[in-house]
Amino acid sequence: MNQTSNGGGLSRIRRGLWAMTGVAVVALGAAFLWRAQTPGDLPGPRVTGEAAITNAYTLTDHTGRSVTADDFDGQWQLVFFGFTHCPDICPTTLAYMAQVMDALGPKSAQVTPIFVTVDPARDTRDVMAAYVEAFHPRMVGLTGTEAQIAEAAGNFRVWYERAEDTTAPNGYTMAHSGHIYVMAPDGGFVDVWLEGDAPAETFAENLSALIQATGSSS
Repeated sequence: MNQTSNGGGLSRIRRGLWAMTGVAVVALGAAFLWRAQTPGDLPGPRVTGEAAITNAYTLTDHTGRSVTADDFDGQWQLVFFGFTHCPDICPTTLAYMAQVMDALGPKSAQVTPIFVTVDPARDTRDVMAAYVEAFHPRMVGLTGTEAQIAEAAGNFRVWYERAEDTTAPNGYTMAHSGHIYVMAPDGGFVDVWLEGDAPAETFAENLSALIQATGSSS
């Protein structure tokens, strides 16, 4: 399990995160069957599988526009939750997502990488705009109120928690799970990856095969 904590006193958070990872792995295990499924077996509804991942939120994108999950209908989506002050897993994962986009070639036009902050107090629209634009031109940054972020994270079954840390900016950091959620053009949950699961080229090959199998043009 990946999580972002730069303080030495986060052992309790780490233990909790590992425990939740075990639950998530069991719940999400069935999702990995997508690699062997035919196009007709791809998920249709927005709430699918044992994990009950729900692609639902009302947030503000990095251009200041209010958006919901419906605004990305027709696009494959790579959704990752993190925060801009993250020292390691977030920039590494977003760079990985950018590599996936580059490896997709022309098919990248059918994919939207989405970064949702779990630290809206610091990650304002302007902060998110500067951050995501440094990774990929198609990347979308989403922020909102604390309540909106909590709702979005809950719908995706994403765990996060504020951790006090006097060495971090503003005296705190955010511990969080580090999954990339693959969502289909109809909003249905397809799969979940971690940055260390496979090279970006392998991820892109799997996603490219899905795009081809569902009859999307390249």
